[in-house]
Amino acid sequence: MRFKEVIKGLEKNYGNTALAEIQIEGPFQVLISTVLSQRTKDEVTYPVSRQLFDKYPNAEKLSRAKLADIGKIIRLTNYYKTKARRIKEIARIINTRYHNKVPEDLETLISLPGVGRKTANCVIVYGHKKIAIPVDTHVHRISNRLGWVKTKRPEETERELMKKLPKQYWLLVNDLLVNHGRTVCRPISPFCSKCSISRYCMKVGVKTSR
Repeated sequence: MRFKEVIKGLEKNYGNTALAEIQIEGPFQVLISTVLSQRTKDEVTYPVSRQLFDKYPNAEKLSRAKLADIGKIIRLTNYYKTKARRIKEIARIINTRYHNKVPEDLETLISLPGVGRKTANCVIVYGHKKIAIPVDTHVHRISNRLGWVKTKRPEETERELMKKLPKQYWLLVNDLLVNHGRTVCRPISPFCSKCSISRYCMKVGVKTSR
């Protein structure tokens, strides 16, 4: 499998992480931003996150905020009422149980309200700068298209990538494949003619392309 060639090819096309582009800093902001991003487009999530952190920059302040005030700020995200409750409760737990320090281990992170494996791994990678592989629909889809894995669910993809992908690429793979999935390797009719890594792709499941 041409892991090195694929990673290097994608690095030439995609630079900073999406979170870096909006100056999201620290594990807590990564955690809350990723929860807000669930089922919500990035162009909505990013400005909402920035506005939220301008007013409530840490767990202590967010935990003390009124639900109605949080809801007003994040109302453009999908399921904002549910997310408002979740992020307030996450902030309370982080503040009281963990003394304003976001846990670094996967199992503790996924015990938080609304936090699944993908969100937890994002916190580990982008917040704590530790190696993990966050797997969303883009990473799952492209890993299968490339022929790196043969899996049906993101959780299976995560496990297989951890077995096969050299650890030196773990911090890069999510950001690169997500950016590639948003711009070129679309779910339907991907732009294979414009793909810089097309030569390394087995195009598994691709019926039509552009």
